Amino acid sequence: MARRPVRQKQARGASRVGARFEAVVGPVAHGGHCIVRLDPPESRVVFVRHAIPGERVVVEITEGTEGDRFWRGDAVEVLEASGDRVEPPCPYAGPGRCGGCDFQHVALPRQRDLKTAVVREQLARLARIESDVEVEAVPGDDDGLRWRTRQRYVTLPGGGRAMRKHRSNDLVAIDDCLIESPEPSDHRALGRHFQVAADGFWQVHPGAPDVLVTTVLEMLQPQPGERCLDLYAGVGLFAAFLRDAVGESGRVVAIEGDAAASKLSARNSPGVVVQSGDVGKVLATAFDEPFDLVVLDPPREGARRAVVEQVVDRAPRAVAYVACDPAALARDVAIFAEHGYRLADIRAFDLFPMTHHVECVALLTR
Repeated sequence: MARRPVRQKQARGASRVGARFEAVVGPVAHGGHCIVRLDPPESRVVFVRHAIPGERVVVEITEGTEGDRFWRGDAVEVLEASGDRVEPPCPYAGPGRCGGCDFQHVALPRQRDLKTAVVREQLARLARIESDVEVEAVPGDDDGLRWRTRQRYVTLPGGGRAMRKHRSNDLVAIDDCLIESPEPSDHRALGRHFQVAADGFWQVHPGAPDVLVTTVLEMLQPQPGERCLDLYAGVGLFAAFLRDAVGESGRVVAIEGDAAASKLSARNSPGVVVQSGDVGKVLATAFDEPFDLVVLDPPREGARRAVVEQVVDRAPRAVAYVACDPAALARDVAIFAEHGYRLADIRAFDLFPMTHHVECVALLTR
């Protein structure tokens, strides 16, 4: 997949890039940064990376002009450090370096606390739901390192490799990425082998397939004879296990937008009805029948209203929503609530240690 070019904003006044301010770091925010509020005369919100809430730091502005409502910046000097601050294990992590990791300067337990705060805040702000969800560790990494079974690099002239800086096309030469796993993914879940294209999607944390399938099945409790929809089905990870659970008397339909993944889904999940095509468009024209259960595993932007309302139209007793973005999840949960579905359970997993990313599984019931 081609990398999306970095969009250049139109300048609104004089640039403040390079300006430095001393400030106390506020709460963590969605996206791998913390909020800093500058005192007058600047009176500006700055989204700051490489900081921890409560620290006193020197912030250097990396993006922003006089006319912008907010700026972006890096904590380039720590004046009063948090007790959770650690030396980043990777020499390429830090201001102006590789943009792949957000939290290498934070002790692993506090990383999960920060992610927990983000998930709860997004649910409260966007879905009006107060949750006590906690981000859980998942077996398969080495103290937050050596877990990424698929990694992309930029090839440098002469054969070297590089990663990009945060929000930039500038390159940083990389010798050894410490979150990359030394072992490639074996494409297995709960002992079952799945065929996956070399460039196809598969969870990159070794523990992810097992924990996600187990959680979805525990939440949905599929019964023999039930009818299931697996949306954004990929290569059939959830569909295969749902088919086992509902048996010959049940029905499982898997819909996936990527044609190559759909072909593999048919091989990986015998007995499942596999349909290739845009999920929203397929649901608008086909499978207009009641379903007992739905699994939603959309891309980062979420399912959105059109798909959520198509799901609701099938009147499932339960929906398991697998989300890699808590903001998109919260927005979609709010739409489900408009139609009488409540958030009955939610779990969150640290499948991307050292980064701000977090995976959630939510159960929605009527």
